[in-house]
Amino acid sequence: SSVMSTGWISIFLDAQAAELGAAPNTLLSYGRDLTDMQSWLELRNSDFTNIGQPEIEAYLLDCKALGLAKSTRARRLSAIKQLYRFAFDEGWRPDNPAMQISSPKLEKRLPKTLEINEVDKLLLAARNFGRNTHDKIRDTCLMELLYATGMRVSELLSLPVSAARGQPEMLLILGKGRKERLVPLSVSAKIALTEWIQLWDLQYEGMEGRGKSKSSYLFPSRGASGFLTRHWFYARIKKLAVFAGVSPAKVTPHILRHVFATHLLAGGADLRSIQTMLGHSDIATTEIYTHVVADHLTKLVVDHHPLSKGRRNSSGKISSEGQ
Repeated sequence: SSVMSTGWISIFLDAQAAELGAAPNTLLSYGRDLTDMQSWLELRNSDFTNIGQPEIEAYLLDCKALGLAKSTRARRLSAIKQLYRFAFDEGWRPDNPAMQISSPKLEKRLPKTLEINEVDKLLLAARNFGRNTHDKIRDTCLMELLYATGMRVSELLSLPVSAARGQPEMLLILGKGRKERLVPLSVSAKIALTEWIQLWDLQYEGMEGRGKSKSSYLFPSRGASGFLTRHWFYARIKKLAVFAGVSPAKVTPHILRHVFATHLLAGGADLRSIQTMLGHSDIATTEIYTHVVADHLTKLVVDHHPLSKGRRNSSGKISSEGQ
């Protein structure tokens, strides 16, 4: 092959970034997965150019033996398949040795969710936890926007301040694959956003006079990216949970996206609109939430319906006699 196997990964990643507008997190994940396989091959004096399906299968078995989760192994295989599809298109190989390998079957884990009163406790905690007004208003804005819009955390943290100007009714979000979508804001999210923008402007007043440039982000930070990191927010939301008296094991930044979708569905919104607001490219992804709501409703009936009291059989199902 004209391209050395060691160059495969970087050329592939460059192409993903340039042609598909792949997000930095996606590229990092591909890079890690492919580098892991490359190291595995090097130990066996092999590389991507000269192996076939058996070697790829052996690698995946090794991953399983190491105790890697099905979801991780499925992601590794997906990266390998995409690399070989690219190599085939580029003419580096005449075949795609990964094509026939099927992915480990994933159990569809239902997203965990929070009760409405637990979300209320978290929102209240955001208003009261911070050490000063700035932190309280910032945390409140972060939490209200997440719960009101179901944004991905990376979408929220990298929001440009321009998207939030002029008391908008909707926010324009740049999602996966650089797709834009509009999401409506709740009344409390609009109030939190207005308060934060006022504080944001106060902070930057006079800075330009001192030769400092304003941030273009709604949630600026001094870090390399220029905005607050997912890592920071993950730690922050755990602290808010403890303060709120909600089990921190249940609370992650992503959970508020699930809660948003579940509560919308439970409130009677249709799947198509929820799909649009979440920015899911495939409605099948959105359909997971119908199961969450169905489970929740079943549990409500079982726990609270007078007929179900004392009528459960050994399997926990409600017996139908006398209904």
